[in-house]
Formats: sequence, structure tokens, C-alpha cells
Amino acid sequence: MSAGADVVVVGAGIIGLSAAWRLAQRGASVTVVDPAPGSGASTVAAGMLAPVTEARIGEEPLLRLNHASLTRWPAFAAELEEASGRRIGFRTDGTLMVGLDADDRAALDDLASRHRAMGLEVEPLRGREARRLEPGLAPGVRAGLLAADERSVDPAAVVAALEVAAAGAGVALVRAPVARLVLSPAGDRATGVALGPPAPDGEGTGPGAPAAGDGRELAAGTVLLAAGARSGFVPGLPDHVRPPVRPVRGEVVTLRQPTDDPLVTRTLRGIVHGSTIYLVPRDDGRVVVGATQEERGWDTRPTAGGTYELLRDALALVPGLDDAELVGVRAGLRPGSPDHLPIIGWTALDGLAVATGHFRNGILLTPVTAEAVAALLSGEPGPDEVRPCDPRRFTGGAVATGAVGP
Repeated sequence: MSAGADVVVVGAGIIGLSAAWRLAQRGASVTVVDPAPGSGASTVAAGMLAPVTEARIGEEPLLRLNHASLTRWPAFAAELEEASGRRIGFRTDGTLMVGLDADDRAALDDLASRHRAMGLEVEPLRGREARRLEPGLAPGVRAGLLAADERSVDPAAVVAALEVAAAGAGVALVRAPVARLVLSPAGDRATGVALGPPAPDGEGTGPGAPAAGDGRELAAGTVLLAAGARSGFVPGLPDHVRPPVRPVRGEVVTLRQPTDDPLVTRTLRGIVHGSTIYLVPRDDGRVVVGATQEERGWDTRPTAGGTYELLRDALALVPGLDDAELVGVRAGLRPGSPDHLPIIGWTALDGLAVATGHFRNGILLTPVTAEAVAALLSGEPGPDEVRPCDPRRFTGGAVATGAVGP
């Protein structure tokens, strides 16, 4: 085995990189392993930091966690930009929710009632007030709700900044796939990972792909699985600690509007003839339109139907976007969990921790997840809001040990 690190992180998306950065800041030696850093769900995400407009009755622990992370985002964004020397597109415009036709407005009223029942603050707006905020909205929009405290960020820019900041803190990045988890001879502890060669294009992308490695192993005091939807499919992972994550496909369309006269100036969430849609602007004129939500296994091919539905509803909501440039269509895999809560913390296998299952909220939950992982792996309690995310809630396993730290 190679000389050991305190922590090997499997996955270089926004969750893995942010956790690695925070661990390195605490003095841990950290190696991140990923064949293509930032190529997963992180850079397909729209980047809404939206605990209010994402809230659902029955998901109160997730709501508290989302709020806790939103309060951390301004300081996290400022620190990351300072550490990396890069802008990450952090915007404080808020979110405007609107309904298009009469039935959509009734659904919006029902949504406002549910938000009030959960104690969430949304400001009701008349149609002319909504169009004063967003003049590009269709004339049929008669009402809206404003969640003024919500934010947004450019996830691709965040990932790029995290790579720089993590490297500056001493994190090593190994661009290779993980062939298998390495266990102690007795099989009772994770001791590192074995690396595999890069897979040929189009091969080795699914959970059942061959795991033949090149024999090189990276030893570690702790292994952190932060590989999104693939976290539960690392070869060699014992079944009793396998995180129950599944891929949930999401497709987005990216447009470009004029920067000197933008039609979308803040995050819009619309109900359009019963369908929901969002539009998230970027500082450079791009607008991300999303997103479909489908259980289609590991398929990440954009579809004509998904693209059509997104463009149809976006143009119904903001008709002037029919002249916008079509920049691209992408699909990614969100890591879904059975209860919609992320899976963060120690597993029942000594030396193995996980940070996955963030589903719709991976970008929003980045600061609180990174803080929690750094604390827990250093032998300290994490934020209270993260306690319901303990991986052992699915297995009832005993508390594992193996904290690392400076």
C-alpha cells in the first residue's frame, strides 16, 4: 500500500471536495479520488439555495437542515472566493413563485397555505407586483409569492473554486476510479481503496461495471464515501453498510439571454398548467431551466421529450425567451435516499463514513455537510440538525469509531 492519508475521499463533486477542504483546514492529510472531478450531478444542478420553496410537509427535519445550511452560505461563499481567487456566482435576489392559469394560481394559494402552516415566510404578490419584479413574465400571471431570503449559486464555479481551495489547503487529487474498498484482514475495518485504470469512453459507468484495478492501493485511517448516486455501488463495500442511495435522473436546459437587457433577473419557480418549472439566471446571461425527475437507472442521455417539456413551460412563463440562445441540454443523476434526508456520518464499519443521498438539495447542503463531516471525523459532535442523517438509521448498527484529526 502507498503511504497512508488520514482520510481518502471517494468522489470529487461538491460534497466530496468541500468535505476534503474542511478536513484539510483542520490539519488532516486528505486524498480525493475521482476519475473525472466535478463531472457528476454537481455541475448539472441549477444551484438554487431554496429551503422555503423546496419545503414539503412531512419533511421537517430536512427543512431544519436546509435552513441551517442556508445561514452558512454567505460566509462559506466569501471564504471560498477568498481562498480560491474565483467568483462562484453567489446571488441574493430571492425566489419568485408564480402560477400561470387559474388552476395554477389555486395551486399557488394552496402552496402558500402549506408554507404558512410550516411557519415559513413568503410574501404574497398581485400580478402587477410580480411583473414589476420580473417584467418578462407572461401577461397571464396574476399572482405570485416572494421568498426574499433565498439565494442561488453557480455549481460549476463552486466546484472549480473548491478544487483550487482544497489544493491550496494540501488536499491531493487522484484522477482514477476506485476499483474496490480495501478492508482489514479480519474484514472489520475500512483501511483504504484500490485504484483502477481509467475506463474507456462509454464503459464502466454503471454500478455493475468491471472493477479490475491496476493493483495500486491508497491506505487511509478513514474512507469517506461521497460519490453521489454511486456511493452505494463501490466494489468491496459490505452489504450491511451500503448506503441505500439510488440514481434519480434530472434533465436541464441552458439558455443565454442578453446581459444588457435580461428577461430573468432572479430565480423563478412556476406552476404552468399543473407542471412545475424553475429558471435560474447566471451573471453571464445564462439561464438554467429545469428540471425533470425520473427513475431511469443510470441513463444520462438527454431526451427530446424532456427538452420539449422544459422549453414549452419556460416559454409559456417568459415568452421573450423564444429568442434566447440554446446553449445546451444535460442530464445528471441525483442521489436519492428512502426518506429524502441525506446520509451523513459514520457507518457501522469502523473507519468508513459516508456523505451522500442529498437528492434535490446537494448544493444547498454543501456548507453544513462539510462542517458536519469535518467535525465527526475529528471526533467532535456535528451540528444538531445533521443528527437525523446518521447512516445507521437504516441498519440499527452500533456506533463505529475511527475519528481522525490533527
